[in-house]
Amino acid sequence: MTYTLISVSSITYAMKAKTLLNNTGRYCEIERQERNSRVGCGYSLRIKDDPQTVCEILERAGIAIKGRQTVERGR
Repeated sequence: MTYTLISVSSITYAMKAKTLLNNTGRYCEIERQERNSRVGCGYSLRIKDDPQTVCEILERAGIAIKGRQTVERGR
């Protein structure tokens, strides 16, 4: 399974972003980052949709993206 983690600047923005994306029909979840992460506040959005499209939606809504990482998990 492949998904993308998008780091945001605060838990408040993570919650706003989740609501925005879910309301536009895009599934996402808020995920706690590892303690050694150097970007964001410790929270990311886990998405399966096209990351570029999602980032554009968030930026248009005034939600700054602090980082983006693609994760591949084995079955």
